[in-house]
Amino acid sequence: MLFNSMTFAVFLTVVFILYHIVPARFRWILLLTASYAFYMNLHVAYGLLLFASTALTYFMALGLEKAPDKKAKKRCLLTGILPLIGILLVFKLGGPAIDRLNALIDAGRLTIHPVTLRIILPAGVSFYFFQSMGYLIDVYRGKIRAERHFGCYALFVSFFPQLLAGPIGRADSLLPQLKKERTFDYDNVTYGLKLMAWGYFKKLVIADVFAVVVDKVYNNPYSYVGLVFIIVTVMFAIEIYCDFSGYSDIAIGCARLFGIELMTNFKSPYFSFSIREFWSRWHISLSTWFRDYVYIPLGGNRVKKWRHCLNLFLTFLVSGFWHGSSLTYLFWGGLHGLLQIVEVLLHPKKPAGSAEHKAPRKRFWQLPLTFILVCLTWIFFRANTIQDAFWVLSRLFWDAARPMNYLKTALICLDMPYLTMFGMALSVVILFVYDLLSLKRDVIELVSARNCLVRWSLYVLLLAAIALFSNKGIATEFIYFQF
Repeated sequence: MLFNSMTFAVFLTVVFILYHIVPARFRWILLLTASYAFYMNLHVAYGLLLFASTALTYFMALGLEKAPDKKAKKRCLLTGILPLIGILLVFKLGGPAIDRLNALIDAGRLTIHPVTLRIILPAGVSFYFFQSMGYLIDVYRGKIRAERHFGCYALFVSFFPQLLAGPIGRADSLLPQLKKERTFDYDNVTYGLKLMAWGYFKKLVIADVFAVVVDKVYNNPYSYVGLVFIIVTVMFAIEIYCDFSGYSDIAIGCARLFGIELMTNFKSPYFSFSIREFWSRWHISLSTWFRDYVYIPLGGNRVKKWRHCLNLFLTFLVSGFWHGSSLTYLFWGGLHGLLQIVEVLLHPKKPAGSAEHKAPRKRFWQLPLTFILVCLTWIFFRANTIQDAFWVLSRLFWDAARPMNYLKTALICLDMPYLTMFGMALSVVILFVYDLLSLKRDVIELVSARNCLVRWSLYVLLLAAIALFSNKGIATEFIYFQF
């Protein structure tokens, strides 16, 4: 069930009404049932893996608290985590082979029904596996106590707004909210609806429209050269940001309808002055997960400089592998690791409390430089193969010595009406203004504080833009569903 489908609109309306009708003590049952219905709408068998992983980590967490010594605790932890890691490895390493088999099935060269193979690639599995593993590790560290109520824990793992693509929840924050009795809160509901509307704008008006152009070029890169690659790479940077942050906004807003606050997942990442700052603003729930459960256990920055650099590189390499076993993703993760290493070497961190310890000075040129570096790494993320990525890189400035030809060739390759280009540029300006304002203010609260005429004019314009400029009737998947 996709967020951008009429099925979800009906589903959410029904669940919302029932949630505020049923007695508070039964609401967890309603949300748990709705979450499994939401997930199993994609395929019934997906629910089996979700339930199995939930039961495994639930009982292993209880075992951790009852374990008599550290050795027994480690055994419980590994028993709970290793099967999940093993399944993820099978999915990531076996993905290309499975895709090939599926292609043969679709072509009629194999007689097995496609569902037989595709059933083992459930959407969102990385997200709820990571959430479950984080929970187990927190219990092992003594940060939280194991949850006794199986139903509440199952809801923590499967809560439908965040199930398919996060934000990856932390048990110490989310579990207490799921168990708390709530009354209808008008401000929470209206805030959630406004945030969802903004998320839909980013997904339907920006990401999906940009994707048409990006896919045309990146799926057939050998037919293009020059400036068009720079343009579509910047467009992809905007597309993936609006697609994923749009999903997060919808998820966070949806949860607010039920009085539950999910963690912020994006904070204007393209306004970053360094790669390190970019990762403190991009996909925050995942980057902090890797920080807490991979980077810090490796030693973080509390070790010698060469080891610190290695820890950074390994963490981002694992992050790249999380996205897929393709060389493109490994290159993408490795490049971000190398860029962070360069920043560490150029700007060594001074000990806290020392006379030299102070926040590094931000210079304006660092903003565009960081954006350019991030866009260059996006080439590897978006390219279908590593060969495609290097082709794009090698042809970025083809014929740039003749500026007019360079520009003319790009416009011919894009083959877009000027009105369409104007609409795309306008949507980016709106996005830019929103993100710029959100650096210091909550934009939704800022708009809500305006007088009735101003705020309702903005609401109507936003909804009109979604209705008029989205690819109506086409419920496209979110990019991060594949991870």
